[in-house]
This record gives sequence, C-alpha cells and structure tokens, in this order.
Amino acid sequence: MQAFSSRPEWTFPSGTLGDLTRASHERAGLVSATLPELRRAARDLPPAPTVADFAAALRGAAIRVIAEVKRASPSKGAINASINAASQAAHYVAGGAAAISVLTEPTRFGGSLDDLSAVAARVGVPAIRKDFLVHPVQLWEARVRGATAALLIVRALSPDELAMLMDAARECGLATLVEVRDEAELERALAVGATVIGVNNRNLETLTIDPATAPALIPHIPVHCVAVAESGLQHAHDVTPSALAGADAILVGSAISASADPTAAVRALSGIARSTTARR
Repeated sequence: MQAFSSRPEWTFPSGTLGDLTRASHERAGLVSATLPELRRAARDLPPAPTVADFAAALRGAAIRVIAEVKRASPSKGAINASINAASQAAHYVAGGAAAISVLTEPTRFGGSLDDLSAVAARVGVPAIRKDFLVHPVQLWEARVRGATAALLIVRALSPDELAMLMDAARECGLATLVEVRDEAELERALAVGATVIGVNNRNLETLTIDPATAPALIPHIPVHCVAVAESGLQHAHDVTPSALAGADAILVGSAISASADPTAAVRALSGIARSTTARR
C-alpha cells in the first residue's frame, strides 16, 4: 500500500460515533478503579486462545461469518429486543458461524457484559466484545467475561489511545478486530500491529452506508492480515463484491438478529467463494 507523506490530524468523532464514544469514556471512568481486581481475576483463568487461533478461525477457502447478537441499533432502533444472547449464538453456530460478535453497549444497542459471559459459556467459537472501547479496563472486563477478542474502532481513538489499547489487549491476552473506513485509518491500524482488520461500510458518524467501501479498501489490506467486511450485508449478493475483493470474513448483525430462523440466515451467508488472488 502507498505510504502517506502526512496523516490527517485526528479529531474527536462527531455525530453518533462521538456520542457513543463520549458515553463510553464516562462508563469507563466509573469502573476504572476495578482494574487491579480484574487483573487478579484474569490470572486465575485458563489461557486465552491466541491471536493466531482467532485469525485462523476467520480464514478459509470460503467467506467465514462473524454473527452478531444485536438487540437494537442507532440506525434501526429495536431489532429484536427479546433475544436470548446464548441461545441466539448457539443458533448462529449451528448455521456455520465462525465467531460471535456480542454487543455490550447498553444504551443504544441494548447489550451487556452479561450477554458476553453467556455467549462465551455457551459456544466454542471465539466471542468478540463489540463496543466503543476507550480504556484498558474495558479490555480486562472482556477477558474476565470470556471474550477471545475485542473490537477497536480507529476513528474513535486517537493514535496514542489506539496504541495503548493494542498494548493492553496483548497484555491481557485478547485478540483484536481493528475497524477502519479509509486508507489513512488502515495505515494507523497496520502501524500498531493489527492483524485482523474490519472495513465498515457504515460511517458511524452519519450512520450512512456506502456498500463500495469494503470492496474498495480490502485489496489494500496485506495478505498476512485477515480482512473482514462489515455492515449492510443481508444477502449473498451483498457479500459477493467483498468476497471478490479478497475478504476472508464478514460481520453481520441486523439481518440475522431479526431473522425468524437465525440458523438458516447464517447458513445462507456461509460458504460464499472468495478470491484468493485479489490481495497480494
């Protein structure tokens, strides 16, 4: 990928992402004092799956599905408020899900850390804490609750914060799914050693979706990294452009959370052939 002579100066996000990031800072401040206790609790846990194990779960000849437990969202409102997180995850795995994304953001998405614990205890595939994480204490919370990985959103984090959270994830034994939307953010992700990189078709500040975002950016992700397409993926034909661009996996939430048959919904998105030559 072409090197950039100068990076755009980071500014705090605006719009919906700004609101969610600001709220996450406030929640982190309320629990930051529990960090020593969480560190002690983590010492008594079995070893976490490695970063390589997480990456391997998302690689194959066909597209792998990260299936998301999602009760609501800022863009759609209520999606499926009555979801039982553990049961939903089990349905997803029965349909071929390679990993489960668990939203733990409480106010706009209706999630909780209890959902993460329940999913991690129920299924054998990696569980990802999906939230607007801004502080190491939130990564240690995820580790203690059974997560294999956590989402980090480049746009929500200053360069120093991103580097700090990547270091904290390594310290507590969590893999990371690092989310980007453009080449400058991809450069930042690669600079801190991200190896599983998600490209979000949705602009989280405006909530608009551009389905061309992931297919355009994924070919720039080095082949040694796992590339994940995110947002706006409901049917197999929605997945094809990213698969042809070399995506390894997709992350799907709303469509399968709302489905009356989540097992079949995941199965319909699994097994889509991907290009093995688009990224080199």
